[in-house]
Amino acid sequence: MRAQFTGWPEQAMDVLWQLQGEPTHATRERYRADRERLVRQPMIALLNEVADTDPRYEDFSVWHYRTDSWWWQHQGAVIRLGRKIEIGLRFSLDGLRIQGAWWYPDPGQVDMFRKAVASEGSGRELSTIVEDVRKKGYDISGDVMKRPPRGYPTDHSRTDLLRHRSLIAARPLGCEEWLHTPEAVDRVLSAAADLDALLMWLVRHVKRAA
Repeated sequence: MRAQFTGWPEQAMDVLWQLQGEPTHATRERYRADRERLVRQPMIALLNEVADTDPRYEDFSVWHYRTDSWWWQHQGAVIRLGRKIEIGLRFSLDGLRIQGAWWYPDPGQVDMFRKAVASEGSGRELSTIVEDVRKKGYDISGDVMKRPPRGYPTDHSRTDLLRHRSLIAARPLGCEEWLHTPEAVDRVLSAAADLDALLMWLVRHVKRAA
């Protein structure tokens, strides 16, 4: 029987505090079991709860610690919605952060993205979606070329989007008392709803590999 998400225990912050800086191998091993129980397992429980609300969210992974200390200090997870299109979550001493991302694209996906941006219907739609997401407090970023790509006019009305080779919308959700309660599920679902139009546009237009 899987664990029900009840929030990250307050002791999770104590564990992450002990792992700040460049913790020694001995320190990592000392806190490995506590980190698994108090930090990583609650993320798994949260994403199981999220997946129960919508079958689109069922394909998720919760990362292990690797060798870099950053991964011990930040618990990452992704929900895959399409090829190279995902919702990312990160829990750390700063609280919980979410992003919707199309990144590390397969060959051909960038061309598909550009064609969809240049097309009047789909391009206008994306421009409106991105502006709406920005107004909700998300930072818009990605791998952006300095100049418009070849084959597209330099004065195109959506040249800022055409220069993207990846597209990310991210914001912190906070580090407040709700992190330690089941309310965190609702916070994640609300943010996922903010990102839904953007991510579904990407799924429709760039999900296939070349």
